[in-house]
Amino acid sequence: MEKRLILAIVLSFLILFLFQLIFVKPQPQSVSPAPTEMGAETEAVPTEPASEEINKIKQTEKSASGQPRVESGEVITSEREQEITIDTPLYTAVWSNKGGVLRSWKLKNHLRRIPSRENPEREPLDLVPATASTTGLYPFSLLLDEEAITDLANNSLYRVNADQLELSLNDRGQLIFEYSDGDRIKIKKQLTFEGQNYNFKTDLTVEIDGRPVEPHILWGPGIGTLSPEELKEKFSANRGAVFLVNHKAQRLPEKKIKPLSETVRYSGLGWAAYEENYFAAIFLLDTIKSQAYAYRLDHEEIKPDGQKAVVPHFYLAFTHPSEAYLGPKEYDRLTAYGHEVKKVINFGFFGFIAEYLLIATKFIYKFFPNWGVAIIIMTFFIKILLFPLTYSSTKSMAKMQELQPKIKALQAKYKKAKQDMEQRRQMNEELMKLYKEHGINPAGGCLPLLVQLPIFWGFFRMLVVAVELRHSPFVFWIKDLSVKDPYYITPILMGITQFISQKMTPSTADPGQQRIMLLMPLIFTVFFMNFQAGLVLYWLTSNVLQIGQQAIMNKMMARKREKDGKRNKKQSPKRSASR
Repeated sequence: MEKRLILAIVLSFLILFLFQLIFVKPQPQSVSPAPTEMGAETEAVPTEPASEEINKIKQTEKSASGQPRVESGEVITSEREQEITIDTPLYTAVWSNKGGVLRSWKLKNHLRRIPSRENPEREPLDLVPATASTTGLYPFSLLLDEEAITDLANNSLYRVNADQLELSLNDRGQLIFEYSDGDRIKIKKQLTFEGQNYNFKTDLTVEIDGRPVEPHILWGPGIGTLSPEELKEKFSANRGAVFLVNHKAQRLPEKKIKPLSETVRYSGLGWAAYEENYFAAIFLLDTIKSQAYAYRLDHEEIKPDGQKAVVPHFYLAFTHPSEAYLGPKEYDRLTAYGHEVKKVINFGFFGFIAEYLLIATKFIYKFFPNWGVAIIIMTFFIKILLFPLTYSSTKSMAKMQELQPKIKALQAKYKKAKQDMEQRRQMNEELMKLYKEHGINPAGGCLPLLVQLPIFWGFFRMLVVAVELRHSPFVFWIKDLSVKDPYYITPILMGITQFISQKMTPSTADPGQQRIMLLMPLIFTVFFMNFQAGLVLYWLTSNVLQIGQQAIMNKMMARKREKDGKRNKKQSPKRSASR
């Protein structure tokens, strides 16, 4: 049983290690397209999907009048390029009247390390990637049927109704971008902001030759700009598109996003988003009318060494957006926002456990405003909750240890049990009878550890995706619980406490197996070296509490053995007298 348990634990941590090594790593500079599997809710998009839709409209117009409908009207534009700043308690946004696009969206309460600096200076995180200036396509650019019309829509100077907006918590403001060439094209972008929210309403109308069309609106390239140090942290590098289809979040990581001519299109959507671990750009869509897809655009750039390189840029395209959310994946805020947007948080396989752990840890944080302290207290409650199972397991292991001489005698009696099925059956029957006489459950020693594995995985996923723990310090050298301990102090302490706990726990293994098991603390230490400091803190605290519990349980069992021994001594003279 112990061999199988050890194998299960080692395999579990090996899976975690390989998960980090293979699936959670910085995105490469060039990505080759991979096949994308879609469900019944998706359909293939032909080359230039927006152009096909608009071409159908134009064909209808031509068939009705014999030529495209052209209406002359007022020219609506601006004489100069200008930037409009929106300042709220949560963010500072900069919009440009050149194309009516978003140039910057800086989050005041979430910082990033400044690239190319040795000191730990930080600045507000900008969700608009720096590479947008390289490609020339900023968020809220339009994708129309003809390249000339697309360039006109994204590079013309729009008339705007305000120079800046300063919004307090209860304020509301509006930006209206308008453009018309007085001939073929007329565009209006109306955006409504609130000072207390990261979300804002969007209303877009586009007319070409006097007929309304539905262009695709773009978000990208990607989301945010990570420094090289942040990319090395692995967990911050996860990013891609997410689509809510039939109330389920379907994820499309960047490595599976294809070029525009090969991509696929989603319909029946609640929302579409572009995400990384902690932040997302989410767009509420019309479940009947809207369509959305993600695509890759390869752009040739010159590296600092002068060499040319093809760099992939990733975009999210969608139609009929009613509202946008640009901000952190804060659980409480997304839950209150509704529209099932909290599903953008990827809690993973044991998602319900990770979600409940986050809720409970956030509740503790209200009373003890330190996330490390909250994790320690949460671990304490978990150990109390599991104490009955742990005690039962320890008693079972102690009884199994006492029975080892009898078990070995049975194994010696049935030496050919490995080859002889009949002997194996007889030996198992006698073993089960022996266990039953002494009230032992052979699997009782494994149960608490098996229960703890989903909780461990839940903690792992919670710490990966919870933006609340991002850049959250604990004490002294631990400045960020969401990344590894920079000096590996907590993993080493965890290994030491694991060794002490293991030495104190009753074991049924033979001396050779016990020596092998002594390697487990070392293996765990190596595994935990690159795990988040918060996760190591959880396991370290669990080990310390386990040592305390084991000391108490060992005393309890020693007293019980002492009482049983005295009872047996009292009973043995009576038996002798009766004889």
